[in-house]
Amino acid sequence: MSALPPNDASRSCPHLRPMFRLQWENAQDAYVLHYPAGMVKLNPSAGEILSRCDGTRDLDDIIGELEDLFSASALAADVYRFIEHARQRGWVD
Repeated sequence: MSALPPNDASRSCPHLRPMFRLQWENAQDAYVLHYPAGMVKLNPSAGEILSRCDGTRDLDDIIGELEDLFSASALAADVYRFIEHARQRGWVD
């Protein structure tokens, strides 16, 4: 799988689809994604990415925020892969 965003996906502003609700749950000590048929407990990375998918930030901005937050670099490939996974599962547009 390529590390580069297809079709200039870096300019897209991903957002959760209306049937999903993201929230932090203390009991789970994690972000969870609620939907009508249940919920998904997210790992810390997925939670941090999805918490920024509010439709106002493009992927480059989200990646920059995460790299600053975690004092890391070269996170783009992982974020693009996760967003593609989330799109395939129908979580984000």
